[in-house]
Amino acid sequence: MRRDIIAIVALAVMLALGSAAATGASASTWSYQSDAAFAASYWQKGVTNVSATTQRTSCYAPEVEYLAGDGYPGYADGGGSLCAGRVNTGEDVGPFAQQDVTNDVLLVKDHSESDIRVDPTNPMHLIGQSKWFVNAQGYNHLLGFYESFDGGLTWNIQGHIPGYEGWTDNTDPVGAFDQWGNFYSLVLPYMFYYKKDGSHGYSNGANLPNPTLPGEAIANAVHPAAASQTASNWITTVGANQPDYLVQSPQAVTHGVDKQWNAIDTNTANKKDPFVGRVYAMWVLYNSFSSDHPYVSYAQTRPDGTHTPWSTPQVLVSISGHPFDQYLLPHVDPGGVVWTTSTLNNPKQGYGVAEIQLIWSTDGGVTWQGPLQVADNIQVPTYQNTTFREGIVDSFAVGRSKINGHYPLYVTYEDSSTGASHVYLLTSLDGGHSWSSPTQVDDGTADSTPGEALQPSVSVAPNGTVSVVFYDRRLPCPANDGSTEAANSGIWWDPGTTASPGTPWGRANYCVNSAVQFYRPDGSPIGQNTRLSEHTWDPELSTAHTGSINYSGGFIGDYFGVDSSPLGFTYTTSVSTFNYSGENPSFHQQQIVARIATP
Repeated sequence: MRRDIIAIVALAVMLALGSAAATGASASTWSYQSDAAFAASYWQKGVTNVSATTQRTSCYAPEVEYLAGDGYPGYADGGGSLCAGRVNTGEDVGPFAQQDVTNDVLLVKDHSESDIRVDPTNPMHLIGQSKWFVNAQGYNHLLGFYESFDGGLTWNIQGHIPGYEGWTDNTDPVGAFDQWGNFYSLVLPYMFYYKKDGSHGYSNGANLPNPTLPGEAIANAVHPAAASQTASNWITTVGANQPDYLVQSPQAVTHGVDKQWNAIDTNTANKKDPFVGRVYAMWVLYNSFSSDHPYVSYAQTRPDGTHTPWSTPQVLVSISGHPFDQYLLPHVDPGGVVWTTSTLNNPKQGYGVAEIQLIWSTDGGVTWQGPLQVADNIQVPTYQNTTFREGIVDSFAVGRSKINGHYPLYVTYEDSSTGASHVYLLTSLDGGHSWSSPTQVDDGTADSTPGEALQPSVSVAPNGTVSVVFYDRRLPCPANDGSTEAANSGIWWDPGTTASPGTPWGRANYCVNSAVQFYRPDGSPIGQNTRLSEHTWDPELSTAHTGSINYSGGFIGDYFGVDSSPLGFTYTTSVSTFNYSGENPSFHQQQIVARIATP
């Protein structure tokens, strides 16, 4: 969950700061790729797309019901809608045990911000997660999941993640499989109410929308491995039927938790790793936006999907005098060492300048070493033309095989030092003590005719190939030429934005594709960018509004998911509003799963 007050302050300060050069913004040698070559690469590389979240219809009764939004520009089907019996997921639609009200059952319409994981016990088994909106304009959502047992061809099992329906929202999808095939989702439930103007209000204690529960929490949900799965097959309680909390907070603004992430040690082949099966959970505690403190807790997974009690949360090491840690991205290397980067955004600089640090633990999370600096003076972008906000600045991954005695480390980040957002990659081959010069990842046209690249994620395949995926805006929006592509884009619903007014037919640096760049373990590139989206899509359609129905800023997610299987495929799950085959006639935010052969 990203607070809108941060975004507003950040924008003002970034405009004042301008675009001073960032450490790491000067790219190493690489060549441009023509737009035509990039567009054709989807078919040339045999990429496939599957619309996952349109394969079933999900519904649930929210704790706080909000129906407003119908008839707003940019929404073919805005606001909340009654389910009217359309649900076919098999999930429980409510009312729920944690709720203190009985509300209408609403239709899940939109799905943005995502994560995807491949089961280490079955490479044909994948689970994706995203925000599960019953009202995108009201930012009214739980977390949802979609599950495939045939390598991503079909996604027959899906629905909201149960157990935390008593809060207004559940947010920030992230998960990990354990060595038995149980899937751990780390959930952030929090409360707000709707003011008369449609904005969000936060309160404490008896004034909470549901005072029987804490205002905010970090909590766990496990989808246990089973021969026959269902949408409701989740473990979300411990002990005497209590929610599986890691930490609780009285409310979600001045003293709240955020930015949760998890990782599990699945190194079953390493008999010397004493921490196999340990699940690590990390998050940040905010203190009235004046300081941010990173925490870790861990537990031991069990074959039946249960786990040992969570360890007492402990503060992670950080730079002395700089309590501004934002994003934690834990990964476990094949030797059992757990690593994470931490992104520092100083509020005195409007959160517009970022620094990345690295810390690690060799004893299962008990003690931590570092931090080491990875990059600093990163200029956090504000994207051009459209309204959706900047997401997580960076992403982190760990290699699978040692080079010169160390597992490689990889960091990708977005930076707007040149004026437009671009994506860069850093590689360390000595345990984070030194890093390569930054390599520009996106290979589109120059900034004189910009096509921005943004929201990168990095992952390492079982064979060691590194994939950096990102949203890419080099291709123009579909033209108003009467084609099927134009008709299925829905662009006529988009009136344009203040920065780029008018229906955006054929507009540059506005619509979006997903893309990937592969690298060898040493960080050298393999070929050029490959397009992962079959269709270019409009991010202003059905966009979520994080702070108010009347808030001008949009939302397509702060990140999207990538993972690879030992069968030689890399998967992503990312947003599209395109109507692929008639399954998305109202141009909602859907999750498209792309598959490409891993070099």
